[in-house]
Amino acid sequence: MLLRLPESVSEAQECMAEGAVPIGGATLVWAGWQQDGFPAQAMSLRNLPEANVIARGTLGSAVVLNRIDDRVPEVLAHAAATVGTGAVRRTATVGGNLVGSTLRCLLPAALVLDARATVLDQDRVYETDLAEVLAKRHLLLSLHWRDPLTSSYRKLPGEAGGPPPLVVAAAVRTGDGGRNRLHVAVRDGYDVLTDSVGCDAGSDEAIDSLADTSIGTLEPAAWGAVREHVTHLLARPVSR
Repeated sequence: MLLRLPESVSEAQECMAEGAVPIGGATLVWAGWQQDGFPAQAMSLRNLPEANVIARGTLGSAVVLNRIDDRVPEVLAHAAATVGTGAVRRTATVGGNLVGSTLRCLLPAALVLDARATVLDQDRVYETDLAEVLAKRHLLLSLHWRDPLTSSYRKLPGEAGGPPPLVVAAAVRTGDGGRNRLHVAVRDGYDVLTDSVGCDAGSDEAIDSLADTSIGTLEPAAWGAVREHVTHLLARPVSR
């Protein structure tokens, strides 16, 4: 297998046109390739500047998870810190987790930030939403968002070999008209639910409103975890 390491967008597009398979951090594809056979060409974005950015409001797809720090909102930094083991986080990438994984531990955090994606096609670079990225498995270059007022992330304990543990992500962002809104995303099994409600009147009213959304259909234990998480988040001073 030839591993290609493009250093510019045009080089990456050339690799795509010639059939190179994106590998992310290779933590998920390697075992499958050992069983099913390796492709003739693979491509890593680890040398592409646009895919390696870490800054306020921007995170590159080739950034390995253990490099993610307080330059990004708490919800996203904590999500990255809970993925796998330390060894996994030293190799797994943002793009691999979001696009190449069925668990997508970073997805709830990205959703509550209302993150947009910059993606690479063979003939253009363009921005789109996460739903399109996941549905069409685009080659992700980077994520972009406006920093929230406050945010938090929680992954509940899970059983080894059992279903994916429950994940709750939440963020408060200023919406239209200057009013604050609470955005919540929950990974329940392999499904992710997300919605938003007003929160200026306090946690009790926000939770009552959230109960009328899709998130309110969660089974009682999961809904209890959401209520607790939201209560703690809205009790914080409003800051990043």
